[in-house]
Amino acid sequence: MKLTELTKGDRAEIIRIDADKALKDRLNSFGVMRGEELTVKGCSLAKQTMEIEVGSTLIALRKEEAEKIEVKKI
Repeated sequence: MKLTELTKGDRAEIIRIDADKALKDRLNSFGVMRGEELTVKGCSLAKQTMEIEVGSTLIALRKEEAEKIEVKKI
């Protein structure tokens, strides 16, 4: 399941990030990595952007970035 399939309030575990090294490194610097749990805090209309919380960090992702993150709903 892709991160974009989740809705506000959903919790999930990150299974895989299917992105190039630059994006993976940027996401890792925010704590977005395999095995971490996240909570969807909000979505814009048509899910063009998503706000997620990983640990105590809030992160806004574009739809293109969120589609590269595979998760398992908790």
